[in-house]
Amino acid sequence: MAKWVCNICGYVYDPAAGDPDGGIAPGTSFEDIPENWVCPACGVGKKDFTKAG
Repeated sequence: MAKWVCNICGYVYDPAAGDPDGGIAPGTSFEDIPENWVCPACGVGKKDFTKAG
């Protein structure tokens, strides 16, 4: 699964780690994260992320 990078702050969403504090279980692909999820570092939405690599 691909990692995704926040265009605003540089936070990297790693599907292997998920975002447990944000309610996203490890192993959850970025595409499967709910649309209302926000970057845990700066609070922007999924639209402000770009696929890494």
